[in-house]
Amino acid sequence: MSKFKDNKNFWQRYAPIYWLFVRSAGKAYDEISERISKYISKDSKMLELACGSGQFTFRLASKCKNWLATDFSENMIKEAKNAYDKSGKSIKCLHFERQDATNLPYEEESFDAVMIANALHIMPEPGKALAEIRRVLKPGGLLFAPTFMYREGSGFLIRSGFFKLFGFRAYMNLHGKEFAEFIEKQGFQVLECDIIKCKVSPLCCLIARKRKV
Repeated sequence: MSKFKDNKNFWQRYAPIYWLFVRSAGKAYDEISERISKYISKDSKMLELACGSGQFTFRLASKCKNWLATDFSENMIKEAKNAYDKSGKSIKCLHFERQDATNLPYEEESFDAVMIANALHIMPEPGKALAEIRRVLKPGGLLFAPTFMYREGSGFLIRSGFFKLFGFRAYMNLHGKEFAEFIEKQGFQVLECDIIKCKVSPLCCLIARKRKV
């Protein structure tokens, strides 16, 4: 069984309780959403990869023309839809699909911006996802990639070890500067890269623009 398959099984299994994990990061998500919203217009066509249970989706989707929220896990999509139904919100531009971030069915240059939150570090081949993101982004399109960063200290290591017992794997343990350098190498120009304090782990608010090759 591949590592990618292992991670999918983890998210399939724990999708119903994922909201408990991200709830403690609420204030950090609020701050990051506020920063990202400055780059979104009412005419923006947005693609979200690894939407999870909708932690960024519901904060930002109403600000654009079209928001397509996707995840590799069918159960995560189910949880996001359930959360939307329970919220009582009416976001007409919001749609959900199950998609693989490394093999997207969309045409080239079809989105103004792509969001992929807290996912690149848990993908065995994040470069493939970034190549697909570049392909579907319009010239000069934006990448929003808020991502949990590595934290020094025994508490972080103990928590990471605990998650591994349940099948969770992280394939990149980076600090903010290293993460920005990685994104730059994939054909993007980093516009913002700031560390946001978060109870779970430091969150890197990374915003980049598709660079001409």
